[in-house]
Parts: sequence; structure tokens; C-alpha cells
Amino acid sequence: MGDPKKQRKKFDTPRFRWRKDVLQEELKLLGTYGLRNKHELWRHKTTLSKTRGIARSLISKSPEERMRMEGEQLAKLKKLGILQETAVLDNVLDLTIEDILERRLQTIVFRKSLARTIFQSRQLITHGHVTIDGRRVTVPGYIVLKEDEPKIIYSPESAVANQAHPLRAGLTFVAKPPVIRQPQRGGRRGGRGGGRF
Repeated sequence: MGDPKKQRKKFDTPRFRWRKDVLQEELKLLGTYGLRNKHELWRHKTTLSKTRGIARSLISKSPEERMRMEGEQLAKLKKLGILQETAVLDNVLDLTIEDILERRLQTIVFRKSLARTIFQSRQLITHGHVTIDGRRVTVPGYIVLKEDEPKIIYSPESAVANQAHPLRAGLTFVAKPPVIRQPQRGGRRGGRGGGRF
């Protein structure tokens, strides 16, 4: 049978991973896009870094070679919906991590109002309630092609596909902001019990 293949690391870690500003930026992205951990974020950052590196290397090539390879690179990014149809090579260098994260299936399901929150969107995808063009996709980090975006729907076999499902009824309901209660102040130091602890 042989030894199992060792999984290669698919991301590069940040150079200054313990800096306060880096930690705060990563934490904000994790919450905004409902990522499970920083490995997911670093994987997309590595993809962005490689894409921008290819674009920088193309600038230094000869005009004929650059034109051929530039067309392939831009076509790929336009197909994924990361770049606009009128984009040129310089636009690749202006890409940010948010441009990549916006193309994740989890984000698109939430933006299409198929889930109440970005975290519920992840749960629906993981449990197989979402299909793309009739094909069930259970990977929240799947990068959706631009042409496939309108084909994202609930799976017909899923209970959520029923219009009467409680989750579907709740999608039209706007949640009220939580009420923050102030702690009660007791007359005695120990609170109700009156003890030291």
C-alpha cells in the first residue's frame, strides 16, 4: 500500500505575524468573511501574492511573450470574476485580499441572501444544502466562476429548498440589535449572598 503522501503546505505565513496591526487586520477579515482559521486567510493571501508576482514578471518580458502570457493570465482572472472585463495587467497589481475573498462561495451565498449570516452560509455549504448548476459543493472556500454565480441555489434534495422551512421564513426577518444590560449594583460588597466569595 505504501506510505501516505505527505500534505504540502498550501500557504505562506506572514513575515511579522505577531505585530498588533497585522493581528487586528487578520481578525477583522476572519469575522467579516466567516473564515474558520487563519490558514484559510493565508492560503488566499498566498494565491494573491503569486498572481501579483506573475504580473510583475510579465512586465519585464519581451512584448510578444508578454502579450501571449498576459492574455492567459487576465482571461483566467476575468473568468473567476476577480477582475473586470476591461481590466489590464496593471489592475492585477492593484488587487487586494478582499477581491479574492468576495469570490468565495461562502461570501456569495451570504450576498445572495440565501443565509442570514456569513457563518450560517458556511454551515449550509458544509452540510450540502447549496448547489452550483445542479452540482453540490461542500467547500466554503471554493472560488466561484463569474458565469456560475447566478446558478447558485439551494439543493433540491435539501429540506431548506422548501419555502416553508423556518430558515427561509427567517431570511425576510430583520434582526434587532442585541440589548446590552448594565450590571446591577448591590448595596453590600458580596452581592446577594453576602459572603466574601
